[in-house]
Amino acid sequence: MSGIFNIRGVWWRHYIPILILNAVLLMPQSRKAFIYMGWRWAYVFSLSFALSFCLTPLFRWLSHRLGILDRPDARKIHQEATPLLGGAAVFSAFLAAIMINGIYSPKLGAILTASCLLFVLGVVDDFKEISAKIKLVVQIICAVLVMSFGVVLRVIPDNMGIFAQVGNVALTLFWLIGITNAMNFFDGMDGMAAGLGVIISFFLGVVAFQTNQPFLGWVAVAMMGSCIGFLPYNLLKKGRAIIFLGDGGSTVIGFILASVAVYGEWAEGSPLKALASPLLIFWVLIFDMVYITVNRILSGKVANFQQWLDYVGKDHLHHRLAVVLGGQRKSVLFIYLMSLCLGTSAVVLRNARPVDALLLLAQAAGLMVLVTILERRGRSIIRDGEQH
Repeated sequence: MSGIFNIRGVWWRHYIPILILNAVLLMPQSRKAFIYMGWRWAYVFSLSFALSFCLTPLFRWLSHRLGILDRPDARKIHQEATPLLGGAAVFSAFLAAIMINGIYSPKLGAILTASCLLFVLGVVDDFKEISAKIKLVVQIICAVLVMSFGVVLRVIPDNMGIFAQVGNVALTLFWLIGITNAMNFFDGMDGMAAGLGVIISFFLGVVAFQTNQPFLGWVAVAMMGSCIGFLPYNLLKKGRAIIFLGDGGSTVIGFILASVAVYGEWAEGSPLKALASPLLIFWVLIFDMVYITVNRILSGKVANFQQWLDYVGKDHLHHRLAVVLGGQRKSVLFIYLMSLCLGTSAVVLRNARPVDALLLLAQAAGLMVLVTILERRGRSIIRDGEQH
């Protein structure tokens, strides 16, 4: 067990105080005190953070013992075998914070049940690779489970009859599976997926409290705290990450946050504002998924759905930006800043008109067009320079 804490970048002077904080927070009196002061959100955040921070070294040690490691190969950017059970720490901390605080509803129960199934699938995939087709089938089952409890988008008006029902179900299925996989795709650089989890959770929480949905705010805060507790091990000041989320972490984070976005009512009486808010918060994930799909089809890299499922490449937004900006850390920070800017736009929608929602969405689209033009031009200049 001595190897648990033999980790660079995270010292005993950090771990012991947070371990003590964890013990204090787990006392019933602490929870009651926070609730009495009206700071339940702060308790949920502190507990999820402390649990995640303390559990990560344990799961790192367990990952080594079980051989659940991400080993270097031609398509990987790390140079040494790295533990893959970081997602177990994040998900365990999240679940504990939710259950200890008695945060529950039948819809949330369905989301958590589906997330557990996704987590098991992800861990098995990290240990022994599972085909993309099987993973997609399980993701569809999880999405259908959540939708069967009423977590369904209401984008198409109900007065359109059966078309509205079928359309909303199809859009929800596409949203849940798309965001789940988009978050997994972004788990390709140190701190990327967990950092985006923090930012997306933060803005979902802010908008939830803005719209008087504290229940969803607590869920978002629990995910934010869990991701922050993991980040010190995944995004170090010097050197590479000492543990990764793994598929059991990135897919679950994406699925839970996507489900929360569908669960919430983000703007009463204004369907356009209600739609624009989560779109802006998740915009970076959505853009990357759309971009790589269109680019791979137009370039002939994929010719059918099966090839799209199986294709693995370094053409995602963070890969492209890393080439232009000259480093992975710069790419991660750049995407953080984009997400912060777009998430802030979602908060502004609180007192905006429907036309303002359209303008903000147009602004987000324009931002991504500019980024795409600049990074493509930058890569072209770099290639020309290498040829000469």
